[in-house]
Amino acid sequence: MPREYDKLVRDDIPRIIRASGETPVVHSADDAEFDQRLREKLVEEAEEFAESGATNELADVFAVVDAILARRDEDWESVETMANEKAAERGGFEDGIVLERVE
Repeated sequence: MPREYDKLVRDDIPRIIRASGETPVVHSADDAEFDQRLREKLVEEAEEFAESGATNELADVFAVVDAILARRDEDWESVETMANEKAAERGGFEDGIVLERVE
């Protein structure tokens, strides 16, 4: 019975599916679709991490961010620089502050 996914998957998933005796139906995304699918994948993986808290899910978030950076010809150092600039302006997340409301 066919199962529908319509989502970006890791490159070896079609091979793994074929090895299990099933037939994957796939296509290669053009540039615009690929960028959109990566953004969708980032949200998917972040939601999975938020639900489970598992480090392996965080590793998936890392892999997607790495792919996005590669497509943009950027690197982790530039992201770290931006993160440090934001931390200098607004602080980090070390203290666990929860904003309940502003009155």
